[in-house]
Amino acid sequence: MPTPVRHLVIGGGIIGLTVAERLCREHPGADVTVVEKESTWATHQTGRNSGVIHSGLYYPPGSLKAAFCRAGAASLTAFAREEGITHEICGKLVVATRADELPGLDRLHQRGLAHGLAVTRLTRDEARAHEPHVNALAALHVPETGIIDYPAVCAALVRRLERAGATLLLDTEVLGLGSGAGRGGVVGARGAGGIVVRTSRGDLRADLVVSCPGLQADLVARRLGHRPSARIVPFRGEYFELRPEATHLVRHLVYPVPDPDFPFLGVHLTRDTDGHVHAGPNAVLALAREGYDWRTVRWPDLRETLTHPGFWRLVARHHRAGAAEVARSLSRHRFGASLRRLVPELRDDDLVPAAAGVRAQALRADGSLVDDFLIERAGSVVHVLNAPSPAATSAFEIARHIVHLLDESA
Repeated sequence: MPTPVRHLVIGGGIIGLTVAERLCREHPGADVTVVEKESTWATHQTGRNSGVIHSGLYYPPGSLKAAFCRAGAASLTAFAREEGITHEICGKLVVATRADELPGLDRLHQRGLAHGLAVTRLTRDEARAHEPHVNALAALHVPETGIIDYPAVCAALVRRLERAGATLLLDTEVLGLGSGAGRGGVVGARGAGGIVVRTSRGDLRADLVVSCPGLQADLVARRLGHRPSARIVPFRGEYFELRPEATHLVRHLVYPVPDPDFPFLGVHLTRDTDGHVHAGPNAVLALAREGYDWRTVRWPDLRETLTHPGFWRLVARHHRAGAAEVARSLSRHRFGASLRRLVPELRDDDLVPAAAGVRAQALRADGSLVDDFLIERAGSVVHVLNAPSPAATSAFEIARHIVHLLDESA
């Protein structure tokens, strides 16, 4: 009987866990190990997002985001039904509040139709039928959008992995390649003994490795001898939560028309599966890869950002928008003003600070943000180098794609 292929998955967020679950499902009896440097699963991006099941509305046709998001939403909701995870396909509104936003709304409408979404353009009164307190010249209704508890999804994945016999190692940080690891012409090539990965809990041998550590993606790639084509720059997204007395102002999800010149979606309002309403996120440079407030500074992380030529090209291109984001971060009134464009009845004292998240955004040397998922294979190692939103929605399809890549290299 052949010896099972040894698979090592680095990263215990939703991408790593879905990859491991897919390996166990497609290769029963596979030798699968998952390592995570934190003491709990889904600690960072997965556990700190807004819990939205995205429809794929925003993403260019032909991109991985567009393909994986549509299929991933279906896979995710099927998994949630199987596991009894609370979720709801509640729909959302994308709201134009100014005349100059109407062309952008029309472009989104056409893109949604091109993706096969049941997106509908609404008048002011029709928008208010969905969200009575919204301010809209016009809006798009996107019924395929939903909400889910992503940490609960990860907990269910961990239970499946335990039943399948996978080895799950928390508090285990990847430090580099161990002695005997192949460093030849193809980084990640495996010899008779496989790849040796050095961790804080000793060496691990594997035949195939998937590295998807999110905020540490480029750092771990370099530790494994790969030269990634982009570098992670961390952007903190700060959130508020509406006081219970104000949650009636938002029924489901309300988004602005995104600024085509700024690479983020803008602050929005989202109701979660527990009935709380979150407002955010903005987008400011984090001073550490895991810097969830202005006080957290990690100089090695900040030095990597400030010495990256692409960062300064990005600043030159978006300095006005970036300054506005910082001002909003430092002023609840400014944050509230951006929300009142969408829901005029919201007051500053309706906003209670909530947990922030940090987005791992890949940035190229020319200053361009990597707009799609970025997955690079080096020999027997697959590196997931850029997986921001909608990666959680797309996770099961990203996992399918990665396992296909592994099977090709096996």
